[in-house]
Amino acid sequence: MLYVYLAAAIAAEIAATVSLKLSEGFTRLWPSVIVVLGYAIAFTALSRALKLGMPVGVAYAVWSAIGVASVAIIGWRFLGETLNPTMVIGLVLIIGGVVTLELGRTH
Repeated sequence: MLYVYLAAAIAAEIAATVSLKLSEGFTRLWPSVIVVLGYAIAFTALSRALKLGMPVGVAYAVWSAIGVASVAIIGWRFLGETLNPTMVIGLVLIIGGVVTLELGRTH
């Protein structure tokens, strides 16, 4: 159940962050609503994962890394944003750091 809450937190944060771009400075109603609801759901679900025993450092690292990578890819693929080789290396390093944290937690 812990990972279900973490996955929900990640999905909601990704939806909220992408909607933040689409809200055009909170001038568009529905994307703005998704921003507010998405972040509320994300923080609620993340707090549930923490309450169930996930270490805060690992939870935040996984949540933020998957969110950053996903939003960067969505921005590149669907919103016309740039994703150059240097940025890809940065994303790989972020994900590698999270994997290392998770491996350290299990030992």
